[in-house]
Amino acid sequence: MLGFFIFDIQNLYPMKFRQPQTLQDIATILDCDFVGNADFPVLGMNEIHVVQPGDIVFVDHPKYYDKALQSAATIVLINKKVDCPLGKALLISEEPFNDFNKLTNYFNPFSQARAVIAESATIGKNTVIQPNVFIGNNVTIGSDCLIHSNVAIYDNTVIGNGVTIHAGTVLGGDAFYYKNRPEKFDKLISGGNVIIQDNVDLGALCTIDKGVTASTTIGEGTKIDNQVHVGHDTVIGKRCLIASQVGIAGCVLIEDFVTIWGQVGITSGVTIGEKAVISAQSGVSKSLAGHKSYFGTPADEFRKKYKELASIRLIPDIIEKLDNL
Repeated sequence: MLGFFIFDIQNLYPMKFRQPQTLQDIATILDCDFVGNADFPVLGMNEIHVVQPGDIVFVDHPKYYDKALQSAATIVLINKKVDCPLGKALLISEEPFNDFNKLTNYFNPFSQARAVIAESATIGKNTVIQPNVFIGNNVTIGSDCLIHSNVAIYDNTVIGNGVTIHAGTVLGGDAFYYKNRPEKFDKLISGGNVIIQDNVDLGALCTIDKGVTASTTIGEGTKIDNQVHVGHDTVIGKRCLIASQVGIAGCVLIEDFVTIWGQVGITSGVTIGEKAVISAQSGVSKSLAGHKSYFGTPADEFRKKYKELASIRLIPDIIEKLDNL
């Protein structure tokens, strides 16, 4: 299991197919109709926010048809036959959500672990693995790392050099992604992974979910305290500092040198700009520009928020004065 730290292309792009497929190949797997040339190339599958040319993207609501059809994806898995944009192809499915899951299971099936440390795992020189650590299939760990006891590292995770992970942390749990049906919640299967870059420290009892089709990424030199949750497909830049009990939803972009203090909650799909500072117990519900300090719920610029609080404290006095008029 010892070896050089080399990024496998499949780990960097988990849902890129190992062999190119054709439109006919995919339609046969799904038993569905298609619009386009049977030999139209299909290179992978991705969610809308990370699609590239050659990818399949799925859409099952008219509200989002245009977004999917105009995206970088060149194959659209859709539940209605519509005009196909030039240079693209369609897969016509009664249940695009379910068929997307079918493709994930086909091209990236779950593989049961056969050992506490999988034979396919690669572990670099001078890395220390403490007792009771689980390391899944096709995991890559670099050199000079320290992995403390009871850490669970799921399949296809990529860990750089000089990384420290404290006890009880879990890398690669499923995305919290469900479709609300009348009778139940249907789960979107996660086929992505987690990438931890060089010199990252992860505290105890952190949970970092894998991407649905891409990678949840923690950038070089970032330091994360105990009990922090990072949702699917989130990308955290280099040299960020994240304190205890922060909760970060999926598909968040946190740029370089950001500081986030304890118990901050961040909603999905937002961007936190470079060198932003977010004070403890703030709630982030929209994107925040870089090079500024923020506080409160909803989070806003620090000085502005404190002026608002000071104004609120004056309200009882104002009411009292009005009552005495």
